[in-house]
Amino acid sequence: MNISQDEKERNNFRSRRKFQSDMDSDLATARDNGKTKQKIEIAIKLLEINMPLEQIATITGLSYDEVLTLYNAKQKELRQQP
Repeated sequence: MNISQDEKERNNFRSRRKFQSDMDSDLATARDNGKTKQKIEIAIKLLEINMPLEQIATITGLSYDEVLTLYNAKQKELRQQP
């Protein structure tokens, strides 16, 4: 690939490449966040049917500590209900 000898053109090229790279990274992050949200929603549903935490972690791909945090939050929520 030939890059222009013009410094301004090279800077424009680099700027476009950086912009595209940043956009790709942002899209990947958004996809990952969406997947994590789905995993959390599934974990909450499994907690509601009293599935063991270890099994929830295995099924969802969340760590045991993440599932435990969800469990503790759910328990706190239940205690606050009248």
